[in-house]
Amino acid sequence: MLPPPGELAARLGVTFQDPRLLEQALIHSSYINEHPHGEIVANERLEFLGDAVLSLVISEALWRAHPDEPEGALTTRRAAIVSSAGLARIGARIDLGSYLVVGQGAERAGERRRGSVIASTLEALVAAVYLDQGLAVARDVILRLAGPDLDAALPSLTFKAPKSLLQERCYARGERPPTYRVVAVSGPDHARHYVVEVLIAGRPLGRGEGPNRREAETSAAILALRALDGTPDVPSVDAPAPDAGSAPATGPVSPEPSA
Repeated sequence: MLPPPGELAARLGVTFQDPRLLEQALIHSSYINEHPHGEIVANERLEFLGDAVLSLVISEALWRAHPDEPEGALTTRRAAIVSSAGLARIGARIDLGSYLVVGQGAERAGERRRGSVIASTLEALVAAVYLDQGLAVARDVILRLAGPDLDAALPSLTFKAPKSLLQERCYARGERPPTYRVVAVSGPDHARHYVVEVLIAGRPLGRGEGPNRREAETSAAILALRALDGTPDVPSVDAPAPDAGSAPATGPVSPEPSA
């Protein structure tokens, strides 16, 4: 039995004026596919809006938190946070997958624990908060959830374009430059969603997503660099989301203490 959506709202510290928005944010398209004649709507439209809200809030927070960093470093930081892999990690902190309503086939396939599904659900959840409570509350929720990522001391890839750094790494290893291939393109013309895979010596080493090919390639390069370093602390977009590491909290989420 799934935990009630109200429990998730309490963990976020939000009292929804329209609980239906929260419920919709937690409906996966696989459930609608198995129940096509109901009045329930999947969370895909909310995902579209939540992606934009997340990008705005994270961009502003990084701009304020790192006043001495150039555009490239800020772009890399943002890509690491708002990529599917980064959002999956954030969603795991509140055990978001356990609240997701999926179809029976998707349940058997383990979709509720898949990183890309958790990331999309988080986007929908952010949109629901934004529509119900406004930008100020949505910003507060996002910053509390993403606090550890905003403050994290990233490795050297923060200060150089990840694709350039990955190419240098390949040359240093005596290998050919990495190649990128588009795995999938979805969404309408005004809201494209790209999935790109980076290959080194013909072996897939990272898969990223983004609203355009460049951001998807950047995300893929970040994951490939971490894989080469032996510290892939962010799951691939098709991997199960990491466990939160502790029992679910009973109150509003607060940032983890910085080191």
